[in-house]
Amino acid sequence: MSEYDRTVIFITAKFRVLPDHANHWAEITQEFTQATRDESGNLWFDWSRSLDDPTEYVLVEAFRDGDAGAAHVQSDHFKAAITALPKYLVETPRIISQMIDHDDWSELGEMKVG
Repeated sequence: MSEYDRTVIFITAKFRVLPDHANHWAEITQEFTQATRDESGNLWFDWSRSLDDPTEYVLVEAFRDGDAGAAHVQSDHFKAAITALPKYLVETPRIISQMIDHDDWSELGEMKVG
């Protein structure tokens, strides 16, 4: 199987958190994050905080296939998150969701180390 024979769901979403809750976002989302990471079809589920806007968090996630993505959005922890998290947000999160031909991160060849 070549490097590009694997298709996964790759998602990036931006969450603008209310300023009063921005420093606690990791704790607010902890149960949801861990439950998603524990899903058998989840490849990664990683939060990052913007360097330019301390109220913005970026979520990068991937699921092994459409069935895994469907299981995620049908899970109890996803349903709980879509009910609980909006009260901490400034606006509806923005998302890019694509099927990509990969199942892991590749090296950035232009910045090879070693």
